Amino acid sequence: MTIQETGTARPAGRPRSEKAEKSIIEATLDLIGEGMGVSELTIEAIASRAGVGKTTIYRRWSNKEDLVVDALSTLKAPLPPLAGTSVRDDLIALVDAMRREHGQARSRCVMNIAMSEADRYPQLFERFLKRAVEPRREAMRQVIERGIASGELRADLDVDMAQAMISGTMLWHTKWGPAGDLSLDLAERVVDAALAGMAP
Repeated sequence: MTIQETGTARPAGRPRSEKAEKSIIEATLDLIGEGMGVSELTIEAIASRAGVGKTTIYRRWSNKEDLVVDALSTLKAPLPPLAGTSVRDDLIALVDAMRREHGQARSRCVMNIAMSEADRYPQLFERFLKRAVEPRREAMRQVIERGIASGELRADLDVDMAQAMISGTMLWHTKWGPAGDLSLDLAERVVDAALAGMAP
């Protein structure tokens, strides 16, 4: 796995080690998951946990914020393939990706701790949202707009409100819903409940 998009050109030199890079990413997530906030996190601590030198980290990331963005982004699985056969099927695929992510205790813990510091590191989290969240939001928007165009959804549907209803309901289940209610059919239930008010 190769992590990119730090916004800086890679310096020439010795070949990069994917093993070292993975160790650094894992060390960063481990430390955050153990309760270390972004403000407390240091390159020294990450290097020590990963078993690498600080220069190995700085060879890949110019600062801590770049590394944290990359580490958090690995918790977001790639967008699921969308068949395009029906709005319902595509929405279920997108929402089920949320269910799978939040079903992993480590991912949930790390994201909760990291997002709690969004006010202190607004630029860091703006970059994370742009990189990891916006593509999903845009994918859902396109599915809903396609549904309006095809007549599967109401012509007067408020697209932003529809997105909020679907995503917000899923977030409620993952954060505040009944314990353990991340059953395999949750995405289907969420989407069907939402579509009941969106159909023509």
